[in-house]
Amino acid sequence: QVPLVESGGGLVQPGGSLRLSCAASDDIGRINVMGWYRQAPGKQRNMVAIINTGGITNYADSVKGRFAISRDNAKNTVYLQMNSLEPEDTADYYCYVDGFGTTGWARYWGQGTQVTVSL
Repeated sequence: QVPLVESGGGLVQPGGSLRLSCAASDDIGRINVMGWYRQAPGKQRNMVAIINTGGITNYADSVKGRFAISRDNAKNTVYLQMNSLEPEDTADYYCYVDGFGTTGWARYWGQGTQVTVSL
């Protein structure tokens, strides 16, 4: 079973919105922190937003006020609402969760979903 399944990427015009989703498999329990990273072509992967079990969030400065991370613990799912998108937001977006799976505590990563912001 794939640990994390992402959806919601695509092509959007500047100023538009997208919502990314990431669902963790039932094999992963006691999920703690959930989050999103992104990697633009030729650049390193950087944190976008994270959220803990208490709902406390942290954002990269470049997305504050435009992106919102949330989670549904009953569904083991984390979301990233992206508004006022800019060309600089173009990247592959990867979700992750810290949880207890078949091999113990680990960080699990999604397969990545592409977001392109362009006219």
